[in-house]
Amino acid sequence: MSDVKTIKQGFIRAAAFMGVVGVILAIDTLTGDFLSNLLGIYPRRLSGLDGVIFAPLLHGDFGHYSANFIPMVVLLGLLFANPNYKPWRSLACIWIVGGIGTWIIGRPPTHIGASIVIFGLISFLIVAALRLRSFRSIAISIIVFLVYGGTMIFGILPPIASDGAVSRISWEGHLSGAIGGVIAAWRVRS
Repeated sequence: MSDVKTIKQGFIRAAAFMGVVGVILAIDTLTGDFLSNLLGIYPRRLSGLDGVIFAPLLHGDFGHYSANFIPMVVLLGLLFANPNYKPWRSLACIWIVGGIGTWIIGRPPTHIGASIVIFGLISFLIVAALRLRSFRSIAISIIVFLVYGGTMIFGILPPIASDGAVSRISWEGHLSGAIGGVIAAWRVRS
């Protein structure tokens, strides 16, 4: 019964987190994107380093937020549902490594969005199963790979729009987040 309670709490925490992110989006929208412009990751500028902390909380519009909502709730819920994942430590590692990596390799101007963390959670949940070697972790990693594996593979590559222009999607954030997930998973002990 405690497993069910832990899983439920994990998903409640994840939904509450995205609720807070929704409130931040509403405030940002009302202020004309003031927060996104001020607190996003601006690559290779010292003033853009604060974005390492704030960028995953910011979204360009409701479409951007809603695209990240379900994956973030599901993946963050899975992270918090298993105490063996050391969820707070792992999330901090994904968040910081993903942000710093984006700051180092990103294109100007700014990078925002929870997808930095989402890609980190995907890679974390897959790699952590190899480290923990538990039936539950392996089952979760297989499901995560089947649902998000294609997104992961294509999301870490530079996307090209149909007209040949480079897309505004932050593949650098996706790649950096994925690397952060691998590093965080490697730190998990079996």
